[in-house]
Amino acid sequence: MAYSEFTLESVQKTFQLETVRSVGIFSEMEPVVPSAYLTTGLARKASLATAIGTEKARSEMIVADVLVELLEHFDRRISLFSGIDFNVDAEKGLTGVCDFLVSLSPEQFYLEAPVIILVEAKNLDLKLGIGQCVAEMVAAQHFNTEKGNDISYVYGASTTGIDWQFFKLEAKCLHIDMATYTLERCDRILGILSSMVAQKA
Repeated sequence: MAYSEFTLESVQKTFQLETVRSVGIFSEMEPVVPSAYLTTGLARKASLATAIGTEKARSEMIVADVLVELLEHFDRRISLFSGIDFNVDAEKGLTGVCDFLVSLSPEQFYLEAPVIILVEAKNLDLKLGIGQCVAEMVAAQHFNTEKGNDISYVYGASTTGIDWQFFKLEAKCLHIDMATYTLERCDRILGILSSMVAQKA
């Protein structure tokens, strides 16, 4: 089994996760005003990515731009990886490729612990990305433990580029924010992602 084969139900059962569903658990995070560069870029590319209608277009034209903005917001003290193999534990099915992965390390040439945010880009349906994203979050917990990093929370997001849903994993407790955050309020999305980097969400 690989990340992409997990559903929310199967990942909960396999890793014995307790799930807490709440509305707006990330809604109080301080917004981060996007740069003019990001605002202009999204104005030019978001509608095009939507019209093309593929996961690849949304990933490259929207999600990547938002996450690069996050990188710049932290003056590149964090690192961003896209489409890398994240093989942590083959016996438990924690293998596969992550769409996007954020590490607290500034090292950009190879993945260094700790891993804190995993973003799964999906074409049209946020729900399709939840099981895969949560499995990657569990893998990040294992990865951080193996590297001796004391990280309380691992975060995740399933996104169509336009709509974003966020998750937090603390030990065996998975928090799912039932609210959907839209790209038209990019400042809120950046605020949530920034609070995740700061481990304040």
